[in-house]
Amino acid sequence: MIGRVLEKTIKSKLHSGKAIVLLGARQVGKTTLLKTIFGTSDEVFWLNGDEIDVQALFAAISATRLKAIFGDKKIIIIDEAQRIHDIGLRMKLITDQIPEVQLVVTGSSSFELANKLNESLTGRKWEYKMFPLSFGEMVAHHGLLEEKRLLPHRMVYGYYPDVVNHAGIEKEILKQLSNSYLYKDVLLLEQIKKPEGLIKLLQGLAYQIGSQVSYNELSQLTGLDAKTVEKYIEVLEQTYIVFRLGSFSRNLRSELKKSRKIYFYDNGIRNALIANFNQVELRTDVGALWENFMISERMKFTHYAQKWPNSWYWRTKEQKEIDYIEEQEGVLTAFEFKWNPDAKHKTPKLFLETYPGSEFRIIHRDNLEDFLM
Repeated sequence: MIGRVLEKTIKSKLHSGKAIVLLGARQVGKTTLLKTIFGTSDEVFWLNGDEIDVQALFAAISATRLKAIFGDKKIIIIDEAQRIHDIGLRMKLITDQIPEVQLVVTGSSSFELANKLNESLTGRKWEYKMFPLSFGEMVAHHGLLEEKRLLPHRMVYGYYPDVVNHAGIEKEILKQLSNSYLYKDVLLLEQIKKPEGLIKLLQGLAYQIGSQVSYNELSQLTGLDAKTVEKYIEVLEQTYIVFRLGSFSRNLRSELKKSRKIYFYDNGIRNALIANFNQVELRTDVGALWENFMISERMKFTHYAQKWPNSWYWRTKEQKEIDYIEEQEGVLTAFEFKWNPDAKHKTPKLFLETYPGSEFRIIHRDNLEDFLM
């Protein structure tokens, strides 16, 4: 079994007097991780928020009845908790009135779950995000050399656990996963009124990874107005399908200030949306694939390592651009991503002169471990 970075973290927080909240898209391995940690222990009580009777159970519940239901169980796990009405208040009830139990909840929509929890559980929870498998986790599983050999495969099919564990049927699994994303989580939300427009939007974003995104252009492409496009993108972020990267601007008038790029959490989902599983040697979008792969993997690494740097991309009106910028402890580091180690590149002199003390690095397939581990 492939080990997950969060296993040690979650174990360290058990019985600390706070609920543990595990957020992440469906099928990234949240339930599997909890089963690995807790196994088949008689002390664990499992509930699935997707089930109607579980939703009904919490509709009007008291601490007294919950105590009777839980019995002598010490661990209470609620899977897909975002499906339960007023889940934040229900969790507050458990943590306040039944402090002897450890409450663990998972959710695949931070739109539905995290915002409600922040209102009800301030100071009462440990919250973590879980992503598809990471480069670092796979290196720990079978070694750096083997994982670097598989990079072309990962760029096309991504890191979802089912995809990684079922070689040969990756396309079929990714098609099912992308449909599950669209119809089980995103389209169930009240904000989504035009599912056909959402699908066109996802496909439009898939074609634009690595490029600036214009809501007006996406509006024309999808037939949705620009405000609806922005709202749908927010929902796609909250359900862990895409994430935004804003533009860096501090000193130069020519720096773009309000532009953004949008990336997918997983290359495989992106490729499934546009039905393109050609190998990297045959693709014209290999540069965009590499950029999406590197930025999403860096995000996993920094989150699991609890670094949380500020991050942007940089571009000027004169089309000078840097793929990715991080700021940690006041130091700016600029990164360019090149799939081919021998590809030509230019040192961003304007950026380095404008921001003295900043650093610049090229990340390619021969040195990516320095960036992701």
